[in-house]
Amino acid sequence: MPAVPELEQLLRGASLRVTRPRVAVLEAVHTHPHADTSSILGLVREALGDVSQQAVYDVLNALTQARLVRRITPPGSVARYESRVGDNHHHVVCRSCGVIADVDCAVGAAPCLEPSEAHGFVIDEAEVVYWGVCPTCKPEEEEVPLG
Repeated sequence: MPAVPELEQLLRGASLRVTRPRVAVLEAVHTHPHADTSSILGLVREALGDVSQQAVYDVLNALTQARLVRRITPPGSVARYESRVGDNHHHVVCRSCGVIADVDCAVGAAPCLEPSEAHGFVIDEAEVVYWGVCPTCKPEEEEVPLG
């Protein structure tokens, strides 16, 4: 997790004013990858006290537009935010508890950026979501009686 001065530098580098709410939201996203908005709001309120829900929404929007955070919305899930930006990674989601983890492209640098048909689009990102059951939710292997 970057220290506060590094977070402030990220904001300045994106031409954003350094404010306590922006630093707190950025810190929350860095320390809790894939957190949803209400979780981020709770973390920011722990750090700063009374902060409006709208202020956190506005900061998340500004950080997303500045590409300091990435918004992901797996099907059937609320929007979540992560600080891993600038690469083309994907996610694996547990069908049982909803936990999300990062997954690098399966083969090569970013093979998923070369679709079979681009329809004239210039592709710069692909979103792949893998679904399964995480190790915590995976049922224990049933013992098979011998003999």
